[in-house]
Amino acid sequence: MSRGFGKLSEVGGHVVSESENDSKSEIGPPRYSRRLSDKILIAFHHACDQGDYEIAEKLLHVLELMLTRRPSPAEGNRRRTIESLVAAHERLWMLRHPEHRPE
Repeated sequence: MSRGFGKLSEVGGHVVSESENDSKSEIGPPRYSRRLSDKILIAFHHACDQGDYEIAEKLLHVLELMLTRRPSPAEGNRRRTIESLVAAHERLWMLRHPEHRPE
């Protein structure tokens, strides 16, 4: 098999290209291991860890937009996603109002 990509072979049901230095790169549709909403939530927590609360708030708005749209079958457990969103709002509020932290 050759289409200008070097030697092509099938690995685990995917066609991969072996370049002259034996590095492999997948050809075909990308594989995702996490939902987009999960990645945005991770970015939110990273922004909080960095102290960038403005970006964290904007990321929460993106998550809210995703949840208010019609749910898709690939969305998974909507209840868990909503609970994560609520917890994220609580975290951001506590970071912005440290004087209200429980002792």
